[in-house]
Amino acid sequence: MLLQGLRYGPLPRHQLDLTLPPMPVAETPLVVFIHGGGWEEGSRGQYAFVARRLAALGMAVAVPDYRLWPQARWPDFIEDAALAVAWLHSAPDLPRGPLFVMGHSAGGFIAAALALDPRWLAAAGVPGARGALAGGILLAAPISWQPTDEPVVSIFAGAPDGRIEAAPDPATLAGAPPMLLLHGEADTIVGALHSRLLATALRANGRPVRLRLYEGVGHIGIMTGFVPGAGLLGLNTAPVVAEVRDFVRQVAA
Repeated sequence: MLLQGLRYGPLPRHQLDLTLPPMPVAETPLVVFIHGGGWEEGSRGQYAFVARRLAALGMAVAVPDYRLWPQARWPDFIEDAALAVAWLHSAPDLPRGPLFVMGHSAGGFIAAALALDPRWLAAAGVPGARGALAGGILLAAPISWQPTDEPVVSIFAGAPDGRIEAAPDPATLAGAPPMLLLHGEADTIVGALHSRLLATALRANGRPVRLRLYEGVGHIGIMTGFVPGAGLLGLNTAPVVAEVRDFVRQVAA
């Protein structure tokens, strides 16, 4: 079942689509998938294939739109995603199972910020703030980066030192939920070092983290596993869907 255009806030981009599994129950896990696009493009409808794939495995999947450059810049898109999570957490008649944030590329950064930095969900009024999250799932996510190219330099001009930092205070990692980090070794847009370093930092803070690196998989290739029949089309895929399924089931159990 697909519920389209659910409004989670007052602005035009404050809408989300919710895909439910065939037989949802109160305990059905809810995954909030945040799309990529360099913080300047992308929309929820383009990622319906991700929602359908995960819903077929028994998850409810929300895909929100959020404000984009040039109308928005840091931290507008993080605040929008936090508002979407807050709305989903409190909306009646939605699954109340374990809540996960998930994202690819720029959306992975946003999901990482929600999971690693407690201020965003707290400011959005989520009961329990970051403690409401059962886990975070990051696909090819930039975690710590000094941008040098436009428009990303301008997008993050208001951030401390103009840096992309999902967790500007390393001390906040001690309260992070369980994390699944998936990255292609052949990613030339967001290097796998981002996921490697985050996994090391999380482990140093005693947090559960699962890191999976895929040889020969690039930045977009990390997503092709969600496309039905991708292998038959000759696309280089990775077992990303199985990893997400197993992580959600393990954490939910």
